[in-house]
Amino acid sequence: MDESLKRAAQEGNIVELYASIRRDGNVLRHIDEIEFVDTPLHIAAAQGCIDFAMEIMILKPSFARKLNQEGLSPIHLAVEKGHKELALHLMQNDKNLVRVKGKQGETALHYAITREQNFDLLARFLEACPECIRDMTTTNQTALHIATRHNRLEALELLCRMLRKSDYCEDVVNQKDRNGDTALHIAARNNQPMMLKLLLKCKADKHATNQGGSTALDVANEVNNIESINILHGWGSARVLSFKYKIQKQMVKHVTKASEVIFQGMDSISSEDRNALLVILGLLLTATYQASISPPGSVWQGDGSSNSNSTVGHREKLPGKSVMDQVNFLIFYIPAYTVFIVAFFLTLGLLKPFPHGFRTCLQVLLAFLAISFDESITFLAPTNLAYLVMCLFSTLVFALMMVMCVAYRVSKISVLFLGCWLVPGMYGPFQIGSYLILGCWLFLSLYDPFWIGSTGIVGCILVLNRFEYVWMAGVIVSGPIVLLSLFLLWIEVVR
Repeated sequence: MDESLKRAAQEGNIVELYASIRRDGNVLRHIDEIEFVDTPLHIAAAQGCIDFAMEIMILKPSFARKLNQEGLSPIHLAVEKGHKELALHLMQNDKNLVRVKGKQGETALHYAITREQNFDLLARFLEACPECIRDMTTTNQTALHIATRHNRLEALELLCRMLRKSDYCEDVVNQKDRNGDTALHIAARNNQPMMLKLLLKCKADKHATNQGGSTALDVANEVNNIESINILHGWGSARVLSFKYKIQKQMVKHVTKASEVIFQGMDSISSEDRNALLVILGLLLTATYQASISPPGSVWQGDGSSNSNSTVGHREKLPGKSVMDQVNFLIFYIPAYTVFIVAFFLTLGLLKPFPHGFRTCLQVLLAFLAISFDESITFLAPTNLAYLVMCLFSTLVFALMMVMCVAYRVSKISVLFLGCWLVPGMYGPFQIGSYLILGCWLFLSLYDPFWIGSTGIVGCILVLNRFEYVWMAGVIVSGPIVLLSLFLLWIEVVR
C-alpha cells in the first residue's frame, strides 16, 4: 500500500486520501485485488477514525468484508480495539457485516461477547441482525457457548431473551460443539448455577449427551457441583422426567414433519408473492365472515314465546336463529367454515417471517376473528345437531392452533386466548367439546410448562360452568386453583 495512503488512514486524513487517488486512480482497486490485506478501512477501524472509515466505505464497500493477514475484518478490529461507535457505523451501512466470519470462524458478535465492556454493542448487534445468533465458529460453538465459557452472565441473559422471541430457540440452545457439549454442559462443568437456570428456561435439553455419553447432570456429578446437581435434577422423579422427555421429542418430531408437509416452501416465498397471497386470503376471510353474520334467508324475528327451550332442547324458530332448515344450514356453513379454516391457517403460516412482536399481535387479532366467526355460526345454528357439528369445527380450530404452536408458527398467547374463549361457549350435552379442548391442553402441558398454568385456568372455567346455579360453591372450589394457575402462567410469561 502507498505509504501516504497508509498514513492518511492512520491519521483519518480524508484530504490526503483523495490526494492519493489523484496520483493513482486505481490505488484502491489494486488493494482490493489482494486476497488478504490490511486495507485503509482496516487501518482506520483499528485507529477509530470514523469519518475516514465512512468515506472509504462509500468509495470501496467491498473493503468492509475483506480479511487481513490475521483473518480479521474491519468490524472485528473495531470491536477488538474498543471503538464501539465505529463498529456501529459500519453495521448501520450493512447489518450483515456482523455475520462476516474471521479467524476460527468467529464473527463480530462473538468478539463482542468476550469483552465485557461491549455489552451495549452486543445488544445493538442482536437488534439489527437477530439471525447472527445462529452463527457458529469452526469448532461449532455458538454465541451461547462463548458466553458460558467466558462466564458472561449478562451477555447470556441477553442472548436467551433474544432466543425466546425466535422460532429457532431449541435449535440454537441445544447446538453441540466439536466435543458434543451444549452450553448447558459447559455451565454444569464450570458450576454456573445462574447460567444453568437461564439455559433451562430457554428450553435447553438436559437429556442431551456429549461425545462421552454424558448429560449435563452427569458432568455436574463428575465435578461434584452440588448446586448445579440440584438445579438439573429439578422437580419430579427420573422416570417421570424421562417419560416427559420422550413425549416432547415424539411430539415435536411428528408435528414438525406434518408442518413441513403443509407449509413446505412457504417461508421462501418472495415478499411480493407473500403480499398478494395475504390480500387473497384476507378477501376469503372477509367473505366467509360476512356469511356468518348475514345468513341466507335472514333469521327468525319472533319473540320466541312459542318456543323458549334452552340450548339443551330444540333450537328451531328461536329469535336470532337461521331460517334455514338443518340440512341446508349444514350444506351452506360446512364449506364456509372449511374455507375460513384453510384461509385462517394459511394466513398464520405466511406471518412467520414477520418480526416477532408484530407477528404475535396479528396472531392474537386473528384468534379473536376466529372466535367471533365461531360464535356467530354456533349462535345461528337452528338445531342441536347443527350446533354440535359447529362445536366440532371449533375444537378442530383449537387443535390445529396447538399443532402450529408446537411447530413455532403461532404464539402461545394466541392459542391461550382462543382456548379460554371457546371452552365456556359450549354448554349442556355439547360440553364434550370443552373437555376435548382441555384434554388437548393437558397433553400440550407435557410439551411446555407454559401450559401447566393455563390448563388450570381452563379447567376452572369448566368447574364454574358446572356450578352455574350454585356459583358461590364454584368460586370456593376453583378460586384458589385459578389464583395458583395465574401465578404459574405469569412466571412463564415473564421469564
